[in-house]
Amino acid sequence: MAAVMFQGTGSDVGKSVLVAGLCRALANRGLLVLPFKPQNMSNNAAVTSDGGEIGRAQALQALAARAELHTDMNPVLLKPQADRTSQLVVHGQVRGTLGSANFREARRALLPEVLESWQRLKRRCDIVVVEGAGSPAEINLRSGDIANMGFARAAGVPVVLVGDIDRGGVIASLVGTRAVLDTEDAAMIRGFIINKFRGDPALFADGYAGIEQRTGWRGFGLVPWLGAVSRLPSEDAVVLERAMPQGTNGRVMVACPMLPRIANFDDLDPLKAEPGLELAMIPPGAPLPSRSGLIILPGSKATIADMAFLREQGWDIDILAHHRQGGMILGICAGYQMLGRTIRDPHGIEGSARELAGLGLLAADTVLTPRKTLRAVAGSALSAEFTGYEMHMGRTTLPSDARPFAQMADGAADGVISPDGRVMGTYCHGLLASGPFRQALLAKLSMQGTGVDHATVVDAALDELASDLERHLDIDALIDLAQEEDA
Repeated sequence: MAAVMFQGTGSDVGKSVLVAGLCRALANRGLLVLPFKPQNMSNNAAVTSDGGEIGRAQALQALAARAELHTDMNPVLLKPQADRTSQLVVHGQVRGTLGSANFREARRALLPEVLESWQRLKRRCDIVVVEGAGSPAEINLRSGDIANMGFARAAGVPVVLVGDIDRGGVIASLVGTRAVLDTEDAAMIRGFIINKFRGDPALFADGYAGIEQRTGWRGFGLVPWLGAVSRLPSEDAVVLERAMPQGTNGRVMVACPMLPRIANFDDLDPLKAEPGLELAMIPPGAPLPSRSGLIILPGSKATIADMAFLREQGWDIDILAHHRQGGMILGICAGYQMLGRTIRDPHGIEGSARELAGLGLLAADTVLTPRKTLRAVAGSALSAEFTGYEMHMGRTTLPSDARPFAQMADGAADGVISPDGRVMGTYCHGLLASGPFRQALLAKLSMQGTGVDHATVVDAALDELASDLERHLDIDALIDLAQEEDA
């Protein structure tokens, strides 16, 4: 078994996408490859075949590797929530919360469980492609680290450092990382990759050589800005800061408020591919556009806190006005709970706030419960088939005469539709990826949707990404490096 780990000079340098592309490139070469991330921090997650959850980035990487999702691919997942705490998920299951007071010691104690997953995973494949988190240069977090050098050294996995040239200062960030690492950590790094390059590569030849000279690391390639990346799901909410509305140009606008603890916002990605539609992620401080044809309330890691924030922003007024004027609203998971009458948290799962009124657009009442529902689902809604998954901590009760949003394949009902048919709530994530359902939803906006399953779009983008990386990275040398772990 071989392995190589990719760490970054910072967050959002493109590690997740590079790992996904390499997983597909290696799979296309006939290798049995699996992704691994010791610790992830993200509110975007996916349900696994063994009944747990992992970070959405590892789910994409598994898809790229043509492998079934498994909790061993991401043994520790931290999901930020209210009151400056994170829900701790270990081997796919909730195991309490972490805060600043117990963060370091709790992480250190998880290393044996991380290594258990690592050992199981590497026995199943030819090569494991590992992704770090944040940056090893964050030496203030080195004590108790299990995400970067703490794992690399414990598992004996060689590291390649990724730098993002698009944000500027890539030479300083790579050389600076070498400067701040202690000797043993620095020895784990065997090379670097420059990512997101725009322009003529010849203009950076001296810079590339300068990095090699100053660090003693070899370069594995210069990766240009890749168009396929825009068609892949995004892991972190950082990208939402750049997702401002650009003007409809005659297209139908779908607006989504950017809640502070927004979760699984990749639910909305399939809408970006619809040519007659503009998806507008609305940041705090801006009103929800009155010209919106549809408002989507997304998932959240802290429903009560985000419901309170929604009111602070005045978005409740915008949503109610949108409904009065004949507009449509779709709530997914926490968004569904917010559309109801009440949200109660008697066990303090999300923090100190215990009860809050919802928007009252659906006759639904929710109680948050300690047990998390995690399951893949299939069903029919708006007379169209869909597949997806549930991931929530809550039980919602409805009147006996409520009109269900969806009929599930197991015979159960899901969600609710308001009597006027313009407000819909569901616990099903991922249903917008199903072409027939998305087409049926857009028909209610008088649009002709493409009807294409989003999975085919993502798969084609992964193949394109792999082809690009084959041209711009020395993958043979990366495989040779990975095989040193097994030597």
